[in-house]
Amino acid sequence: MTEVTATVDGPVLRLVDAYWRAANYLSVGQIYLLDNPLLREPLGVEHVKPRLLGHWGTTPGLNFVYAHLNRVIRERDLNVLYVTGPGHGGPGLLANTWLEGSYSRAYPEVSRDEEGMRELFRQFSFPGGVPSHVAPEVPGSIHEGGELGYSLAHAYGAAFDNPDLVVACVVGDGEAETGPLATSWHANKFLDPVHDGAVLPILHLNGYKIANPTVLARIPHEELDALLRGFGYAPRYVSGADPERMHRDMASALDGVLDEIAEIQRVARSGGIGARPRWPMIVLRSPKGWTGPSEVDGVPVADTWRSHQVPLSAVRENAEHLAALEAWLRSYRPEELFDEAGRPVPELVGQAPDGDRRMGANPHANGGVLLKPLRLPDFREFAVDVAQHGASTSEPTRVLGRFLREVVRRNAEERNFRIFGPDETASNRLDAVYDVTAKQWQAEQLPVDEHLARDGRVVEVLSEHLCQGWLEGYLLTGRHGLFSCYEAFIHIVDSMFNQHAKWLKTSKKLPWRRPVASLNYLLTSHVWRQDHNGFSHQDPGFIDHVMNKKAEVIRVYLPADTNTLLSVADHCLRSRDYVNVVVAGKNQTPDWLPMDEAVLHATRGAGIWEWAGSEIGGEQDGQPDVVLACAGDAPTLEVMAATSLLREHLPRLRVRVVNVVDLMRLQPDTEHPHGMTDREFDALFTTDRPVIFAYHGYPWLIHRLTYRRTNHHNIHVRGYKEEGTTTTPFDMLVMNDMDRFQLVIDVLDRVPDLGATTALLRQRMQDLRARHHQWTRTRGEDLPEVRDWTWRF
Repeated sequence: MTEVTATVDGPVLRLVDAYWRAANYLSVGQIYLLDNPLLREPLGVEHVKPRLLGHWGTTPGLNFVYAHLNRVIRERDLNVLYVTGPGHGGPGLLANTWLEGSYSRAYPEVSRDEEGMRELFRQFSFPGGVPSHVAPEVPGSIHEGGELGYSLAHAYGAAFDNPDLVVACVVGDGEAETGPLATSWHANKFLDPVHDGAVLPILHLNGYKIANPTVLARIPHEELDALLRGFGYAPRYVSGADPERMHRDMASALDGVLDEIAEIQRVARSGGIGARPRWPMIVLRSPKGWTGPSEVDGVPVADTWRSHQVPLSAVRENAEHLAALEAWLRSYRPEELFDEAGRPVPELVGQAPDGDRRMGANPHANGGVLLKPLRLPDFREFAVDVAQHGASTSEPTRVLGRFLREVVRRNAEERNFRIFGPDETASNRLDAVYDVTAKQWQAEQLPVDEHLARDGRVVEVLSEHLCQGWLEGYLLTGRHGLFSCYEAFIHIVDSMFNQHAKWLKTSKKLPWRRPVASLNYLLTSHVWRQDHNGFSHQDPGFIDHVMNKKAEVIRVYLPADTNTLLSVADHCLRSRDYVNVVVAGKNQTPDWLPMDEAVLHATRGAGIWEWAGSEIGGEQDGQPDVVLACAGDAPTLEVMAATSLLREHLPRLRVRVVNVVDLMRLQPDTEHPHGMTDREFDALFTTDRPVIFAYHGYPWLIHRLTYRRTNHHNIHVRGYKEEGTTTTPFDMLVMNDMDRFQLVIDVLDRVPDLGATTALLRQRMQDLRARHHQWTRTRGEDLPEVRDWTWRF
């Protein structure tokens, strides 16, 4: 156990204590008070909110850390970002930012006086107000407190490429039980002390969750110490309940760890770095609900799970509870902390750092203020040559890797672009980036290793949670990035995506929050080419999950070929405040469009490929008998092959081919800014002709997007329907009835008057499906006419 010794004198710590008491008073006031914010008259029922909401238990510990960080920021002129993992510590962060003035800067109507204090109290967990947890509305925050587990990953993401930043991250002991947080301790193996900032984890052990003890608070000290040292940290311990001693010990611990951080960085940045540094951390043990009521109704409350939320829950009905609340509030001696006008006294104001050094005003917590546009190459320079539609093939993500290589190169000096992924950069064919960068890695390196370096723009770890958290922290502090992942396993971060999408939606409504770079997902190794890995790797459902979020933050792209992917990627990297989901294959794919056509098509988002169809010419020029639509590279290939069969066997059938790149185009314009008007949709898909739609994912999503359209009853969708195994690529399509032969049969079934005249063609298509099945089971590969097929019209 690392002992702490006093380094700060008594008068300084008394001011820190006063600041802490003020923050605690303001925190309790937010939970309980509707009026009488300074207790200028005896507390009455009419002064108390009708609904008591909020969380007290973790708040005094968060306030304690904030007050002590203020001291070291002032004394050392530090640049500190404060990230809080305990989800419902909102009262504390609101209280501290109000005390330091950064809250009133963002919300002038909540002034730093009695009237502003009243508004601060009224708005908390109140209709039309602010949430009970740390949220985008709170200045200084980059971390949504509505869900636990992501604080430490966000902290490390914020520290990447921010060499002057210290990210103080409070990890709650309940949060520490989550999977994402448990993995996040390993982020220190990726932090470069030369070019990155520092993360100071503060593990806050207050012993309890909502109704149970916490694991790390109940294991022996030796076991906890071994665990943290095993993760690679050098922990210091601050433990107790006596404020005077706790202030002294915390001040000493903070000074010690900051000296250690400064020395690690000094040695590394002077060229003396050797082994991976053992970064310091603090373990803070304090009572749950510290300084709150010790007992209520004859049962213990402080230092138990009962203080987690509202310790005195019947204040409006129970006179003893009301009296206890008043005594609790007056125990902080507010008359010493606020003047007659309700302003913090000068001694408290002097405890806060100045200007942007205030943690609530730190520019890194409003990353759009610092954001610089990426220096992007002209994506057209990476185009594949398409002399004839569909005559050649290429690997879309491999070509994209060459584009990303130049993105990395052009932004090397700014150090504001990174690629994150779970051990799949090379697997996803993006390995061209290794021509200009390596993978960041601080742990041991062996001679057999490739592309590892202490400083790299690619960050890989086999944890989708950690990749997502790093990228979110990186983006929210003003940088750019890309998350590349196997499609089936991006589901691991479903809940993290939820929180980020909600953050963006809320941030858009706050004029003081500046737009940040979009979160860009590249999902490859997708469902239709996971034939070798089998059923466990076959799931396109992340798109469905994404589509549940608000239209103003969501974009989904399904480029059919390499050139379209390049155009889409360029657009996504330039965008702001979105979540962009791009699904693209890494295997050989036909090159359907020359670059000029690809740009126009990607810009439209959906359109007719008139060169592919057969509706032009004759007496009914432009009036198809059937529409074959597709979204995604594998569905496009099958639609094109089916079109080829139809043109060969039914030359008089008028076929329209529609390709969709931007899935949001299918929605009505009233639902999404990219959506089509009814007139546009009807012109593209007709009002009365059958539409056979081959879609990358689960077919019901297309119905959900188009159910209000005129011709919806004629739309028949083929897609993935949970049929998969280890098999050939084409057999995956057959198993899910999205193969070219089935699409032809669908046309025969749905175009009026065709059924009776095309019995032989139907039989041929059915026979080909049967022959395919026998062929794959005996030969282990696809039919030659499928494997070697190319577009010839």
